[in-house]
Parts: sequence; structure tokens; C-alpha cells
Amino acid sequence: MTAPSRRSVFLGRMPLPERNFVADALRTETTGGVLLLAAAVTALIWANSPLRDSYGSVVGHRFGPAALHLDLSLSDWAADGLLAIFFFVAGIELKRELVAGELRSPEAAALPVVAAVCGMAVPAAVYAVVNASGGGAMGGWAVPTATDIAFALAVLAVIGTSLPSSLRAFLLTLAVVDDLLAILIIAVFFTSDIDLAALGLAAVGLAVFWALLRAGVRGWYVYVPLAVVNWALVHASGVHATIAGVAMGLMLRCVRREGEEHSPGERVEHLVRPVSAGLAVPLFALFSAGVAVSGGVLADVFARPETLGVVLGLLVGKAVGVFGGTWLTARFTRAELNPELAWADVLAVASLAGIGFTVSLLIGELAFAGDPALTEEVKAAVLVGSLLSAVLASVLLKLRNNRYRAMCAEEERDEDLDGIPDVYEQGNPAYHLRMATIHEAKAAEHRRLAEAARAGSGDGEGEGDGEGDGERR
Repeated sequence: MTAPSRRSVFLGRMPLPERNFVADALRTETTGGVLLLAAAVTALIWANSPLRDSYGSVVGHRFGPAALHLDLSLSDWAADGLLAIFFFVAGIELKRELVAGELRSPEAAALPVVAAVCGMAVPAAVYAVVNASGGGAMGGWAVPTATDIAFALAVLAVIGTSLPSSLRAFLLTLAVVDDLLAILIIAVFFTSDIDLAALGLAAVGLAVFWALLRAGVRGWYVYVPLAVVNWALVHASGVHATIAGVAMGLMLRCVRREGEEHSPGERVEHLVRPVSAGLAVPLFALFSAGVAVSGGVLADVFARPETLGVVLGLLVGKAVGVFGGTWLTARFTRAELNPELAWADVLAVASLAGIGFTVSLLIGELAFAGDPALTEEVKAAVLVGSLLSAVLASVLLKLRNNRYRAMCAEEERDEDLDGIPDVYEQGNPAYHLRMATIHEAKAAEHRRLAEAARAGSGDGEGEGDGEGDGERR
């Protein structure tokens, strides 16, 4: 008789090194997400206050050398320059996932890849259906396809929910694949006129960057100026400048060699991620999220097909797409859901993926660059759709928060105080011997306390009997 095929478990316990890496990355992203949220709120208040004219003046202020095609407004510098840092980190994340993370094997990659693809295809389809039926512009189909991991983690921090590491890692990997697809969308669909000379020079600059990395050359004073030159050349070529960041991030080696505690990619990501999460992305939000949100504008969000398509794409399309892709992967492969979780948990994370702030705002600016009024309305739609997705996800997560809290406590429990959670040491004989010693010491202490309590109880009984006799007499 043939043995039954072994089914793999998804959203199960992660290997300890991967868990620690994800925890560090998410800790930085959570802090950055809170700053991002604060920047977005500041921009909204500024743009809707009596100082709204000053916001427009600051955002529209132009500076930079025109001869190098860099005479840009402050908002353009934020979108093309600061987000290049964000996409540089995204490139490193993607490289690490491909060589050492969840995407390193086809079987492990199937779940997040299918979930991410469905999580982008369904919102695009929702947008297309709404605009086809309402006579709207199809150019914004890509706006609701992106997930903002920093903003999603900020929501988790604000609502105070405990999310198990497996769900957080799934959300992070989903966002990494999502970023890759967003990069491809920007490169393919939002690149118009190409300057072949500048593009050729950019290719040479990227090749030099790669060769220096392979030769083991070290020093920020070599790579930072070269990275700036490469960015400027890609920008001048007509390709969106953020592509330069992704390309250079993908070139870094993310596999550790013998004797290395961290790979070059991990070291650089550790240095640059705080700059990206704590400075670049919040500044982009400050200069991009300031849209008028009067009652009339909010009403128009649900009346105009372009903006309604964005809202429904984020709120409905993302949740249906990510959840549906995950369920289909489990249904038609040998993967099965972690028995400690339920499909309601996947739906909650899928709803959280509908928070599409940073890249959605960027794509909205690119999709409707020729129509400033519609661009502002689409930005408002991104804010509304992300807010509604955050509210929905918060409700779903709060319903299961007690279960999440128990799982997190179990993941963190370290009774032998060796710095390694106990769930990762169940197959280690030394761990069980340490625990036996600890429990034997506790048992001996309890026996001593029991003897002391018995002796004290005996003395007390004698005194109590005397008092009782005295009262009866």
C-alpha cells in the first residue's frame, strides 16, 4: 500500500533565524509606519487648514539643475528621489526572500506569490468593471493594486492587536511580492518616451555598481555617489527613477559566506531601512497626502467611477483577491492551514492588505499626471479606501485577539532563560535536561514550603483549640 502524500503546512511556525530576521524588519517598519501615519495626518491637516495655500507653495516649489532634467518640484523629488530609497530596500528584501526566505523554493513561494498576484488582479478587475459600467477612465486600473506594509503595521500598532509571527511574516512576504509586481507595472505601463543614450549610460553605471560589489569593494563613499549618478541617469532616460533603486538592491549579495555573521545585503538593509521607513516614506506622505477632504470631495469619491473603482478595489478587491488566492492554493495543492489558525485569520490579513497608501499614491500620480484635479480626487480615494480597509481589518483582528495573544505568549515563552523560545527546543535533549533541573529545584522548594506550612499549621491549630476552649468556657 502506498504511503499517503505528506501535506505541507502554511502559516506554520517559522525557522528561528527567519523569525528573528522578520521580527527585526517588522519592528523597524512598525516604527516607520507610525511616523508615516503621523506625516499623512499632518499633510491632511495642513492642506485643509487656513494655511492650505502655503502647503501648495511648498509642495510645488521647484529646484534642481534643469540641464540634468532635475528641475523638479518638491513633490516630484519625494516621489522620484525619496521613494527610490524605499524601492532600494524593497529590492534587497526581494533578493533575500528569493535566496534565503519564503520564496527560495517553488513550493514555499506558491502561497505568497499566488496570493499577491490574485491580490493585484482582482482589485484591477474591480476597478475595470466599475469604470466600464460608469464610463470612467481605465488608466487608473493599477492604483488599488498595491499594499503598504508600513501603514498596515502602523494600524496593528495603533489598535494594539497581537498578531502571530506566521501571519506577520505572511503579510511581509505578500508585500514584498506586491512591491515587485508594482515595480513591473511602473516600468512597463508608466514609461513613455525613452532616451536611449541616457538609458545606455544608466546600464553602464549599474554594471559598474555590480562589478564593484562582486570585486568586494567596500565603502559608502564609493557606492553612494555612484548610486546617485545611476538614479539621475535612469530618471533622465524616461524610465521611472525608482527602478534604479530596485535594480541596485537586487545586485547585493544576501547569502552569508563562511565566517560572516551577516551578508552584505543584510548589513546594508540594516543601515538603510531606518532611513527608508523613518525618513523617506514619511516625507513622501507629507508632500503627497495633502488633499482637500471637504464633504463635497468625499461625496465625489463615491460618485465618480475612477475614485469609486479605487475605493472598492482596495476595500473589496484586495480582501477577495488575497483570501481567494490563498484558499485556492490550499485547495489545489498539498498545503494545509496551520491548525492553530482559522480561515477568518487569513481574511483579516487579506483585509489589512487593502491599505495601499504609498505606492498607490505614486501610481495615482503617474496614471493621471495630465489631470491635476482628478489626481487629487484619486489620492482622496486612496485615503478613503485605505481607511475603510484598516477599519474592517481592525474589527476582524480584534475578534480573534485573545487567540493571537495566547499564541504570541507561547511563541515568546523561554522558561530556561537561554534566549531561545521553548517551542524551538522541543527536539533538544539539553533543553529537556535543563527544564528537568529547573522543575526538580522548584519541586524541592515546594516540598520545603509544604513542610514549613504543615509545621506552622500544627502550631496554629494548637493555639486555635485553646482559644476555642476559652470561648466555650
